[in-house]
Amino acid sequence: MSKPISLFSALLCTFIWGTTFIAQDTGMDNIGPFTFNAVRFFVGFLAITPLVILFELKNFKSELKTDKKTFVIYVFLIGLSLFLGSALQQVALLYTDVANAAFFTIFYVPMVPIIIYLFGKKSIHWSVWPSVILCLIGGYLLTNFYDATVRLGDTLVVLGALFWSTHIIFTGIIISKYNLPLTIGAIQTLIVAILSFFIGILYEEFVWNNILMEIYSILYAGILSGGFAFVLQIYAQKNISPAPAAIIFSLEGVFATVAAWFILNQVLDINNILGCFFILCGVLLSQLLPLIKRKKI
Repeated sequence: MSKPISLFSALLCTFIWGTTFIAQDTGMDNIGPFTFNAVRFFVGFLAITPLVILFELKNFKSELKTDKKTFVIYVFLIGLSLFLGSALQQVALLYTDVANAAFFTIFYVPMVPIIIYLFGKKSIHWSVWPSVILCLIGGYLLTNFYDATVRLGDTLVVLGALFWSTHIIFTGIIISKYNLPLTIGAIQTLIVAILSFFIGILYEEFVWNNILMEIYSILYAGILSGGFAFVLQIYAQKNISPAPAAIIFSLEGVFATVAAWFILNQVLDINNILGCFFILCGVLLSQLLPLIKRKKI
């Protein structure tokens, strides 16, 4: 898969994530966060599974014949990271507002290169660091965080950002070894659905009438975000390394703001526009500066 297709996959994935923030927030009016995630990700699993059967079932033997154990380990780590990241973010939305959640979630952008630098063996292009700073400044302006109050729920979002970063890193590793993006996407959503269901059973009530009241939010967050967006992320990371990928995914805040303006008629002020500009600059720098260096060589 060429890099332009990977970039398009990353942008489309990020657009879906950004617009899903609204569904995540409104989808808990009648159900708990773990109930929401259990149903949402199970819907995502059901959406992806037919595609796995159609396009990847025939590739299982050739892709897994060399090392099944490594595949199982990494796909479990990806599923666990996705569960912890999404669960902490979803619970946090009960205790903080969307602006705070959107800003603190973007902390996975600096976490990815830091984790790779501390624990990984691959070098990181210097352009990642100024890009990270631009993205954080953009996120600060974009979410009107300067008018917000730091709440206990924000700690949950920051902790969740750590697991979003490990999810991106593990995805980068597994997709370089196994060409099974749909299968990986299906398994990780099933893991999240199962873990969310067990916790939901213990601490929440599964009432079908209440779930059906949130059906539109669940379907959007499940089929598009919980299902296809995470598959698009896997496709994207086929040709984009984790640190630059995390910077591209920070456009989630830009798309969330534009969606709120378009769908909810929220007014964009000058700080929101500047925030979008800073994040866009960060994304462009992370992608263009490495190309300039290659051409000189």
